Parts: sequence; structure tokens; C-alpha cells
Amino acid sequence: MEQFLIANMAPIMFGTLVVFLLSGFPVAFALAANGLFFGLMGIELGLLKPELLQALPNRIFGIMANDTLLAIPFFTFMGLILERSGMAEDLLDTIGQLFGPVRGGVAYAVIFVGALLAATTGVVAASVISMGLISLPVMLRYGYDKKLASGVIAASGTLAQIIPPSLVLIVMADQLGRSVGDMYKAAFVPGLLLTAMYAGYVLAMSIFKPHSVPALPPEARNLREPNGKSGVISLLALIAVATGAAFAFAEYYAATHPKAASDEVGIYSAAVAIIGAFVLALINRQLKMGLLSRMAEKVVFVLIPPLALIFLVLGTIFVGIATPTEGGGMGAFGALILALMNRRLSWSLMKQAMDSTTRLSCFVVFILIGSSVFGLTFRAVNGDLWVEHLLTSLPGGTMGFLIVVNLLFFGLAFFLDFFELAFILVPLVGPVADKLGIDLIWFGVLLGVNMQTSFMHPPFGFALFYLRSVAPKEVTTSDIYWGAVPFVLIQVIMVGLIIGFPDIVSIAEKTDMKEQIELKIDLPGQDQGGETPQLNFSTEGDNKDGGAPQLNFSTEPEEKK
Repeated sequence: MEQFLIANMAPIMFGTLVVFLLSGFPVAFALAANGLFFGLMGIELGLLKPELLQALPNRIFGIMANDTLLAIPFFTFMGLILERSGMAEDLLDTIGQLFGPVRGGVAYAVIFVGALLAATTGVVAASVISMGLISLPVMLRYGYDKKLASGVIAASGTLAQIIPPSLVLIVMADQLGRSVGDMYKAAFVPGLLLTAMYAGYVLAMSIFKPHSVPALPPEARNLREPNGKSGVISLLALIAVATGAAFAFAEYYAATHPKAASDEVGIYSAAVAIIGAFVLALINRQLKMGLLSRMAEKVVFVLIPPLALIFLVLGTIFVGIATPTEGGGMGAFGALILALMNRRLSWSLMKQAMDSTTRLSCFVVFILIGSSVFGLTFRAVNGDLWVEHLLTSLPGGTMGFLIVVNLLFFGLAFFLDFFELAFILVPLVGPVADKLGIDLIWFGVLLGVNMQTSFMHPPFGFALFYLRSVAPKEVTTSDIYWGAVPFVLIQVIMVGLIIGFPDIVSIAEKTDMKEQIELKIDLPGQDQGGETPQLNFSTEGDNKDGGAPQLNFSTEPEEKK
């Protein structure tokens, strides 16, 4: 029996963890208890040494000293403040009026605002609850299908999982040992593509089932000119002027800064367009020039503040001015300013936001401590090698590995939260992916899109629970569940697209973490005319055999070329 336990400690340990998790035991304590129990068992059986557990304090202090994780409370606090600042209400009302004459206009507005809230808050709960309280009653009042309305709101809220500044991308970067900024850049296009796919589904419904997504009736469109016109022409003219200014600035900046990266030029140009549009609208309002319609003015003054916050946070991260932690701090400060401008900032609001931020941050840290305890013992019993052999021996090579891992994450997402998946499974499959030659930035974005489904899975999807808590009584739980199914399928299709077309995830300009070091050593007794022996080495090893980097040097002088 002892020999069987020693030979199969890793699979027994992993199976016991699964039983603990499925039994409903708190994840953080299940991980820590599992690690300690099998650690003590391994010591008793002579498989492990008692000194192993002395590494636990250093691991815990390492978690506390991790600067990357500071971004989580910053972005959470920012999202909670913005949720209560009135920004979501203003955005949904204004964008709903803009798209109102179109079939499915309110649904398009929900998707657009969901993406915008995702880029400013990064918190799923804030987005789903805000849009459920504001948009769902409006959609039901004007005859939207209950299932479609529920699905659109829940799915749009989960965009906060993949559109930066997503919390799951921060955790993914930390667990995979990659830059958060690179992960954000890589996830931007997939997030926008997923948003477009949601809008495409609404468009298909408006064509094949037009009665399920009606347009707003004329009496509900209150942002009109005195002569009855919508004022969209004025808005289009303003967009054209701002776009022209952005292109002109891009040409000027590219000419004066030839070495500037394309994303840097794009971010600065977009900032010029946004600032220019806001200044024009402000001058028009102050001088009462009458150049812009009510619709154009409303869109500018409602849309520009969150866009400015997005460029303050993501723009500074992408350009390299700020780290993600610093960007999160600026975002939290900007959220306070927006709440103050909307006259929503109060001590009770601050207290609620700080309480919720502290609760979520403690939740994350406790799970991370538990996973660290589990990981210490699991690796000590060669669990990482067991997982590696298990996954690399799959048929199909790299493609087989990707399919099995995605099916595993998709299945466990029915029962586990994305934090739990990230802290338990990602450290196990990440090294295997790296050994198979898969770029870990690309792999992290792929898993992020996959884990997005954890919020939408019936019957345990958190987004569905959030929506259920604020939905009217006429919307049944089955309506919410069935409404989520098409959007889960869209997310699965997105996972397939990333695997089939890897270039969707931009990883061309990722940060190079490899060091190139050259040391020159002058010998004391060397003649003046002699050559200096050189010691050249690099941390980049020969990866042909998957071996570790090697250090080779010689005291012979380098031959002249």
C-alpha cells in the first residue's frame, strides 16, 4: 500500500482536490488543506523531507510583495466607483436614443455600452447589474424577446473578462510569468471581435425574427431637434472633423517620430480626436453657436469622459508611460473625479466601494496562498512531470493539447470561478504549453476567452445570478438560462477562431525578457598592444533539445573578423 501511494501520489493528490472542490468546500482552504495533508503524508512515507514546508513562509511573503497583483484592487475600486457614478445610466440612455430608430437598437446600445464599461471597469458584476437595472425594463416595455434581452445583457457584461483592463488577464499574466501590458495588447482585438460577433447575432435576429427586436417607437425618442429631426447628421459631421484631425496628427507625428510604434501613433491620434471633439462641443455650448444638434452634444458630453478614462488607463499602459499597477491607480483617481463631476461622490459610496474591493482582494489573495501551498507539495511529488507526460502524450500533438485543455477548462467552468481556474489549472498547463512551443501570451488570451464562458454557463454562471437578482418577476430563470446559450456558443466559436487563426491575437511586439550581457575582463599583466580576452554569454540557451541555458567561455582572445 505504501509503495502504491508513493508511486501514485500526484494523481491521488489531484483527484482528492477535485473531490474537495466538487463537494462545495471553500476553494482556498481546500487547496491549502490538500497541500498540507499530502505534504505531511509524503514526509511520513519518506518521499519528502521535512525541510520542504520551510519554504511556505517565503512563498506567502512573495505573494504579498507581488506588485502586479496591486492592479486588482485598483481596477476593482475604479469599476465600483464608476458603477455608482451614474455613468452607465447616461451611456445607456444616450446610446439607446442614438440607435433607437434601428431594429434591435437598444440591444446594440447594450453591447456597445457593455464593451465601454468593460474597458473602464473590468468588473463583470458592475456591468451586468447596471445594464440589468437600466436596460432590461426598457427592452421588455417595448416588446423585446425576454430570452434575447437577458442573453444580450449577461453576455455584454462578461466582455469585462477579455477587454482590458480585465482582472483575469492580470491573473493570467502573473501565473504565466508574462507582462500584463503585453497581455492587454494581445487581448484587445479578440475583445473587439467578440463584441462585433454579439452585434452580428442581434443583426441576424433583426433579419430573421424582426418581432423579437423592435425599434423604439417615435414617442420614446426624446433627443430630437425642435423641427423633429434626429440630429444624427450633425454628429456624423463632428465625427468626420475629429477623424480628419486624428489622421492629420498621425501623419505629422509619424514624420517627426519615425521610430514611434504604430500603437503609440494610434493612441496619440485617437486622443487628439477625442480632445478636439470635446473642445468643439464645449465651445459650441458656451458660445451658443448652434453648430451641433442636441444628439451630438449629448453623445459628446456623455461619451468623452469614459473614453478619456480609457485612454488615461490603457493608453499610458500601451505606450509604456505607466505600468498596469500605475495605470490602475490613475484609473481609480479618474473614477473619483468622474463621480465628483456627476455629484455622486459621497462617504457612503466610498465605504461601499472600499468594502467590496477589500473583500475581492482578500478572496484573490487567499486563493493564491492556497494554490501556492498546493503547488509546493504537488511539484515536490513530481506532479508537474505527471501533468506534462499526461498532456504531451495526447494524440494530435500541439492541436490535441489545445483541444483537450480547452475542453477541460470549458467543463470545469460549469463549477469553478475564473479565479479558481486561473490559480489551480494555469500553473499546471502553462509550462507544458511553453515546452510545446506555444507562445504564452497567445495561450493566456485563448484561455481568457474560454474562461469567459464560466460566467455564462447555466446553471452556475455568475453573470446569470447577477442578472437574476435585478431582473423583473416576469423574466423567469429559464428565460435567462436559454437566453445565455447562443452567446456561450458564440464564445466557443471565438475560441475556435483563435486556434484556427492565431494571428487574431497580436503577439508580434511583446516585451523581450531575454538578457544579452557582455563582460570584458582586463588582465593586470597584459601588454598595451595586446588584445583583451572577452567573456560573452547569454541567458538564451539552445532549445533544440529543450535543455537549460548553458554558459560557455574562454580566456582566448576573440578572433578578428
